[in-house]
Amino acid sequence: MSGRVVIAQSDTKSVHILANLFTDRGDNPQSVNAPQELPPLLTQDRPALLVIDLHLVVNGWQNTLQQISKQFPETKILFTSSFPDPLLETQIKERYQNPIILRQPFTRTELEQILQTFTTPPAPQRSSQATTKPKVRIPVRIKITLPYILLALILAMAAAYVVSQVVLDTIEERFTNQLIEAGKLTNDWMVQEEDRLLETLRLVAHTRGLPAALVEADAEELRQQVLPVAINYQEEAVHLLDMQGTSVLSLHHRQGANLEAYDASRGDTIFSRWDFVQPVLNQESSGGLDKYAGLARAPWGHYLYVTGPIVDDQGQQVGVVLVGKSVDTLVRQIRQDTLAQTTIYDLNGRPLASTVLLSEAITPAALGPEDVSQILARQDEDSLKRPLTASSINYTEILSPWAVRKSLSVPDSTRSNNDVGILGAGLAETFLARPSQITRLQVFFLTAVTFIVIILLGVFLANRITGPLLKLVRASTEVAEGNLDVQVQPAGNDEVAVLAHSFNQMVSGLREGSLYRDLLGRTVSPEVREELRRSFASGELRLEGQDTVATVLVSDIRGFTRLSETEDPTTILTWLNEYFGELIPIITAHGGVISKLEGDTLLAFFGILPRLLPPQESASQACRAALAILAAVESLNDRRAGRNEPSLTTGLSLNTGPVTAGGLGSADRLHYTIIGDTVNTTELLEGVTRQFGEESSAVISQHTLFALRDRRQSFDLESLGVHNIRGKEEQLLVYRLCPVSSTVTYPETPHPEG
Repeated sequence: MSGRVVIAQSDTKSVHILANLFTDRGDNPQSVNAPQELPPLLTQDRPALLVIDLHLVVNGWQNTLQQISKQFPETKILFTSSFPDPLLETQIKERYQNPIILRQPFTRTELEQILQTFTTPPAPQRSSQATTKPKVRIPVRIKITLPYILLALILAMAAAYVVSQVVLDTIEERFTNQLIEAGKLTNDWMVQEEDRLLETLRLVAHTRGLPAALVEADAEELRQQVLPVAINYQEEAVHLLDMQGTSVLSLHHRQGANLEAYDASRGDTIFSRWDFVQPVLNQESSGGLDKYAGLARAPWGHYLYVTGPIVDDQGQQVGVVLVGKSVDTLVRQIRQDTLAQTTIYDLNGRPLASTVLLSEAITPAALGPEDVSQILARQDEDSLKRPLTASSINYTEILSPWAVRKSLSVPDSTRSNNDVGILGAGLAETFLARPSQITRLQVFFLTAVTFIVIILLGVFLANRITGPLLKLVRASTEVAEGNLDVQVQPAGNDEVAVLAHSFNQMVSGLREGSLYRDLLGRTVSPEVREELRRSFASGELRLEGQDTVATVLVSDIRGFTRLSETEDPTTILTWLNEYFGELIPIITAHGGVISKLEGDTLLAFFGILPRLLPPQESASQACRAALAILAAVESLNDRRAGRNEPSLTTGLSLNTGPVTAGGLGSADRLHYTIIGDTVNTTELLEGVTRQFGEESSAVISQHTLFALRDRRQSFDLESLGVHNIRGKEEQLLVYRLCPVSSTVTYPETPHPEG
């Protein structure tokens, strides 16, 4: 077929390749980028062929294709696939009758073969002979079940009301309990954080040599002693004051920097004005009350501090130490540990820090004076709740006083608290259903309408039973004739629908088996595939593993990692598909089986499938395949040079020895492969080919040479001497397998069936 062609592909490179192929045929190709561009083109000048990528069909083009199939049935559709995707191809086959798929790499030969199928008329199908059963207008089943349907309608409406009420009450109660628990966890977290800061304070205050350095105002000595403690405990701020309240050393962690990034300063006098620092400066420690906590507003932000005295060896107080953490860090850490959105307010109700953002850089609204008074006055009775909205998400926030302990030097049971702010813990209401009265009426109305429709449609139940059965008869006839693209649409919820569903599953299984056979045929030759099937059936092939002697071949593209860094992944994938498209047919044609494709590396074995061969035969087949690969790679590089693409330098290694062949994997996913030291040695042996630089080459081990026996005369071998293979104690004699002149003849390779 020839004429106008419309091309729709997901990448521009595929568009260019296909456009060139159709132009060479004398067609008139035109590309489109969006589904809305297709109908005008078809209306103006109806093309003979539409070439569309499979992945576009599932990404917005499906409705357009259905419209084209109805309005322009004379336009043929050719699907393309950038890479093998069995699941997607199966979906396309289920949606479209007998779809034709062209897979990359796109070649002129394959395109011509596929286009010929459009001109071949489909095979005539025999019509099924089915007898039409008499229609039953009012079945007895309907007369019997009708009263029960009406009763079920009444019970369903009553049950819907009761269930909605119970579910709503249960959800609200559970949400409230979770919110209360989040508030308690937030307050407990703050108490634990005070205790943790206190531990750091004690560690700093009791550091040896610290009091003397503080008396001498040696800031550098103080920094060397205090900085490791601050880093280890990840403290944000540590201040050392003299007895006048002036900072001798202040360490502040740099926001967003690494753990060791601290800024040091001295000379700040703001500390002496803080009410929780003054008792320490005044040495008010009667009754053991010498450590305090409080919330401070400083030029560097709002911080929670604990403070205590620094005493020398004679028991004299020589200074004060403060350890603190910013409220911004506090809310972030509370959010991580409790999973609740956290906000800290001051006693005036203004938010100081929050993890809830209404919009960019906007924190929750401030609390009113009445709310603050109620929270502080009723803190021992209940907590205040209020709604919040952030980023279109509704939250409920529970508010409670933030009280720090006046003294941190006495047991918890005797400590008195000091309110310094308000803590808010919020949870999202996304899972909390709030059905309105209108919604409930809608539910009841829809339920009633559904049951009424069921009652009205019940009289046509008999007619609807025979229809699916006749469809099943026709579909089963199609399957018996070999057409696996049929599908029966299940209708209803009775046994006939179950039968239709089971029929579709059966056909899907048959289609999947056909697909797997096709995929296996892409991995090995058809002869190998059939022999493998027969071996499985007869039990001659053991998946639990069998020991044999085989020849292993490994190919690798040298410098491909460096090449991949300069090209996009799509281009690399195209190159690899073209490259393996040359190698795989050669290996299968010489009786080899592809065991693994990993990046640019290929692993194959000879002499096991379709049947066990003597080592001489497997080694000969592998050597012939290697020489054919070298010739194919050279031809491929010539074509690539014409496209200004870099050459693919290939290294091949061959080794013969004992291997274990069998199924590798689990009970539900199995891969037939080979393992053993012979395989590992072959992979390491490929590194010897690097000495040949940018020239593709093949090397064989002494074991393969010995296995060839008298057939070694058929190959041109060059000794490379003894090599130490990395990771192996054994030294190997290595030979280069050189391309042979035309005067050398190879012995015939027996047919797998011979």
